[in-house]
Amino acid sequence: MLKHITLVAVALSSLQMTAQIPSPRPKFETFEVATIKQVESEAKSGRFIMMQGNNRFIEKDYTLKLLIAAAYDLNPRTILGGPGWMDSEHFDIQAVTPGDVRPTHDEQMSMLRSLLDERFKLKSHREPKEFSIYALELAKGGSKLKSTAHAEEPPLLGPAVVYPQRIVLPARNARVAELASLLQRAVLDRPVVDQTGLSGKYDFDLEWAPDETQFGGEIPAATATAPSLPLFQAVEQELGLRLRATKGPVAALVVDKAEQPTAN
Repeated sequence: MLKHITLVAVALSSLQMTAQIPSPRPKFETFEVATIKQVESEAKSGRFIMMQGNNRFIEKDYTLKLLIAAAYDLNPRTILGGPGWMDSEHFDIQAVTPGDVRPTHDEQMSMLRSLLDERFKLKSHREPKEFSIYALELAKGGSKLKSTAHAEEPPLLGPAVVYPQRIVLPARNARVAELASLLQRAVLDRPVVDQTGLSGKYDFDLEWAPDETQFGGEIPAATATAPSLPLFQAVEQELGLRLRATKGPVAALVVDKAEQPTAN
């Protein structure tokens, strides 16, 4: 009888250990399925890339150049060559990601790069070139960033919320390098290089009054009486960082080939 009880206990223990083993994380090399639709641009309704739930990847109102900028973490000005429609025709993408785990931002962009290669037949190469850039640095008084209180949650940076006369960019468990990347590919008109030396993860809400040079001119500029600060002042006063205009080398992406997307 004792032997029987011992065997049952061992079996139950084995089942519990098996139940505690997490399922393997998918490789996130490609989307399971993706639909690409050419659309008329609707600046008022917003342009974004986001996840809905764990498996639904949504992109709205991007040109191929902006898709490349997002996928390769580039400012659009550093993307050269390609057909004329690459900067004028707009697309929506809806895709399903593999497995039951929500992919990270980097994993989403890896799958997007695969999609661009497969469906747009994208071919490119890199060339070092000098560009006008913004160096993101510590301001004179030092960083005002607060360490995250959401360390157990997935990182969140944006999407920016557009209000009349102001923009609010939420960040939770986010790195400064990720802020620099978002500013260069979606907000500012030149590349942004993180030179702060900060490697922690932070929570903040950056609020500013937009001008005509931001978001590709698609968001109305705030008036002189706007209650929020301009972006450069807001970055310094709210975050303790500063954006300094300078010049520097950037690895430009040269598009050798791109085709209209293949059928869904």
